[in-house]
Amino acid sequence: MKKRYVVVFFSFMVFIFSAGLALAGPSEEKAAVKAAQDWLALIDTEKYAESWTESAALFRSAVTAAQWSGQVKGVRVPLGRVMKRTVRSKNYSKSLPGAPDGEYVVIQFETSFENKKNAVETVTPMLDKDGRWRVSGYYIK
Repeated sequence: MKKRYVVVFFSFMVFIFSAGLALAGPSEEKAAVKAAQDWLALIDTEKYAESWTESAALFRSAVTAAQWSGQVKGVRVPLGRVMKRTVRSKNYSKSLPGAPDGEYVVIQFETSFENKKNAVETVTPMLDKDGRWRVSGYYIK
């Protein structure tokens, strides 16, 4: 039986690649991908509290820093170091199920970890109230 490593922080974080997705301009997508990569770098270096601080207000309102640190540590530590990570897809949307309307980019990364060679990380940055792209959801499969 395959073991699945999954972290889900919002019930709306399912794979969302259906009709209704609009295209963002290149600069918006680029900024969202950079925000996701910077945030993942914090996770990769076990800076869990800092990743919580740098996440979207929506994320921080759903989970405390202590809860987040415990959840992500329990999932990421067994996977080991990131060996390779590449963007697989990115999809812009103004609406996600169960989430307030806003601007989101659902990004999938193909990731190879030291102890799990083929994983897909889904990271969803949103344009936060301060005008910055910040991660609002994270899922590993």
